[in-house]
Amino acid sequence: MLTEVIMPKAGSEMEEGQIVKWIKKEGDKVKEGDVILEIMTDKVNMEIEAEASGTLLKILRHDGDIVPVTETIAYIGDEGDVIPEQTKAPSKETKEVKEETKEETKVVKEASNETSNESSKEKLKDGEYDVVVIGAGPSGYYSAIRSAQRGQKVAIVENNKFGGTCLNRGCIPTKTYLQTVEDIERIKASSKRGIVLENDDAKVDLKKLLKFKNGVVKKLSAGVEFLLKSNKIEMFKETAYIKSNTKVVLESGKELNTNNIILASGSKCVKNIKGSDIKNVLDTDEILDLEEVPESLTIIGAGYIGIEMAQIFASFGSKVTVVEKKDSAISNFDSDVVNILIKSLEKSKIKFIFGKEITEIKENGDILVMSNDEEVAKSKFVLLTTREADLTALRDFKLDLKDGFVVADENMKTKVDKIFASGDVNGKNLLAHAGFKMGDVASAIVSGLDDEKYNNNVIPRSIYTYPEVASVGLTEQEAKNSYDIKVGKFAYSANGRALAHGDSSGIVKVISDARYGEILGAHIVGPRASEIINEVSILMQSEMTVEEVIKMVFGHPTFSEAIYEAIADINSVSVHLPKK
Repeated sequence: MLTEVIMPKAGSEMEEGQIVKWIKKEGDKVKEGDVILEIMTDKVNMEIEAEASGTLLKILRHDGDIVPVTETIAYIGDEGDVIPEQTKAPSKETKEVKEETKEETKVVKEASNETSNESSKEKLKDGEYDVVVIGAGPSGYYSAIRSAQRGQKVAIVENNKFGGTCLNRGCIPTKTYLQTVEDIERIKASSKRGIVLENDDAKVDLKKLLKFKNGVVKKLSAGVEFLLKSNKIEMFKETAYIKSNTKVVLESGKELNTNNIILASGSKCVKNIKGSDIKNVLDTDEILDLEEVPESLTIIGAGYIGIEMAQIFASFGSKVTVVEKKDSAISNFDSDVVNILIKSLEKSKIKFIFGKEITEIKENGDILVMSNDEEVAKSKFVLLTTREADLTALRDFKLDLKDGFVVADENMKTKVDKIFASGDVNGKNLLAHAGFKMGDVASAIVSGLDDEKYNNNVIPRSIYTYPEVASVGLTEQEAKNSYDIKVGKFAYSANGRALAHGDSSGIVKVISDARYGEILGAHIVGPRASEIINEVSILMQSEMTVEEVIKMVFGHPTFSEAIYEAIADINSVSVHLPKK
C-alpha cells in the first residue's frame, strides 16, 4: 500500500519547513516508527518517523529543500506500487529569492501606503474620510486609533458613552466590584496570617462602592476621548446608519462619505423571556446601578457574566441562585477547571441549577422563574445575562447574519466590499481584548496590509472570580478530537508563592500535541490566573514547543512557576511533583 510522507505542520503558524537530511535512502526498507529524515522549522529541528512499514520508494524533495507544509516529500510502499507524477519543486535558492522579494514588497507597500494615505488625506474634503468607524467601544476606538496611526483620515461615531459596554457597563465596573469581593475574602482569611481584627464582619456600603465604580468609569471614558482627539480623529456623538459601502448617515442628517466602513457597534443586553418586563427583572447594565444589595437574586445563565455576578452579590450578602439550561457552566472552559470553580462557589452558598431552560417569569409576591409550567426558583430580583449584536446601524442596509451576528472572515471583511465588522458585532469572541485585536486587523486591511489575520485560538479568556479562572486554546476534549495529546498538571498546593499568599487551591493544566510538542491549550483556576494565562498565550503565539519551554527559567517564587511545572509534567520531568 502506497503511503505519502508529507512535510508536517508542527505549529499553528508554520507554513513551511526545510529538509536538513534524509536518514534513509531510496530503496531502503523501513519499519513504522523508524526515523527517516530530519527537518528544520524557524523554531525547532525535528526527526520525522515513518508512518508505515515498507520500502522508501521515492524521495521527491531533497536535502536543503524548503517545502510548504502538507506537501508530499516521499513515498513508502511495496515493490511495484505506481508513484504519481510530480511537478518539480522550486529550489532552495529560488525559494529564498521569492521570500526576500516578498519581504521587500511588503516594506515598499507599507511605505507607499503611508505616503499615499498622507497625500489622500490632503485631498479629502470636509465630510470625506478614508474610514468611518461606527461604535467607540474597545474594537471601535482601537481600530480608529490604529487607522489614524497608519495615516488614514478617520471619523468615529458613538451613540452612547465612549469606551462602550466594556468600559462603562461591563469589564471595568464588574472588575471593580470583584476586587471588592477579593478584598472581603482576604479579610475573612486574615486571621490565619496572624492579623487580629476587632471585628472581622465585613459589609459593603453599595452606595459608596457605586460612587467609586462610577469614578473609575468616568476617568477611563474621558481617557478614550482624549486618545481619539490626540490622534486627530473626528468624533460624532449620535446614532449612525449605513446607507451604502461608501456612505454613513447620522441621526442629525449629516452625511459622512468614506472609502471604508468598520462596523464595531458591539452587543447589547436582551430581555427575551416572557414576563421579563416585570419591575425587578434586570439586565447586566441595570444591576450595576443598584444602590442596595438584593435580599435574594436569581441569575439566568451560567456563562462568565452570570458566574461573576453570582459571586459579586453572594459576597455582598444576597442569597443567589444560578439557573443554566446546559448541563454545566461556562462551556468553553475545561471541565476540570470549571468543576473546581463551581465547588468553590457552592461553598459560598451559591446554588446552581443545571439543565433547566427558563421560558417564563411571573410575579407572585416574589418573582418566579419557570421552566414551562415548573417553578424552578424564586427571588426578589432576577438578572438576565443574554446579549446580542447591536445592529442599529443596519436599519437601512443589509449584511449577512449568522445566529444574529454579522458574518465576517479572519480579515474582518463582510460579504460587502469595503465594509468590515469587528468586535462583539461579529460574534467571534465577545471579549474586549479580542475586540482590540479584531479592530487592529480591520484597520490593517483598510490600510492595505493584506497579511493581517485574526486567530481566535490564541486569545486568552478569564473569569475574575475568587478564585480566578482563565484559559487559552483548546480544552482537553476539543484537542482529543483532532490530535494525539499529552496533558500536564500542577497544583497550586505545591507552589511556594501560592502557599505564602495563603491561597493554594487550584490547578494549572496544559495540553500539548504528543508528536510535535505544540502547546494546544491551557486552563487555570487559582490566584492570578487572569495574569499568568497571558504567558501561555505568548508561548502559543511564538510557537514554543514543550521541549523549548522546559529549557527556560521562570522566577522563584512566582505563581508563573505553576505554568512551567505543568508544561514540564507533560514530559514527566517536573522536579516539584512526585515521580509517577
